[in-house]
Amino acid sequence: MNEVEKWHADLAEAGELTPEVTNRILSVHDDRGAQAIEAVSEGRVKEYRDFTVVVGHDDEYVVEGHGCGCRDSEYNLDPDDPTDLCWHVIAVDIARRVGEVDNHDMWYSDVRDFL
Repeated sequence: MNEVEKWHADLAEAGELTPEVTNRILSVHDDRGAQAIEAVSEGRVKEYRDFTVVVGHDDEYVVEGHGCGCRDSEYNLDPDDPTDLCWHVIAVDIARRVGEVDNHDMWYSDVRDFL
């Protein structure tokens, strides 16, 4: 079990961001973990019928599985390292495990142009 799987399991069991789980996320992901925790606490993880979206400061980022279209994922992350994730993917992982995903019963592809 890698470090990401460990904090996933701990968070799923706790059902909330305990100090221990928060410290583990930060120790594995540093600033990316902090940005993810901030996004979850601000309700910026949105689930649509077709995509999960994380609202950033400058744009919205579609997350599918452990893939994201952000520049960090494209240029900075090691695809062979399962612990090297962008903060958008980390935010989705956290939000799902603590029940903090903002659900929208609509297609993101239909509303994207209006946002």
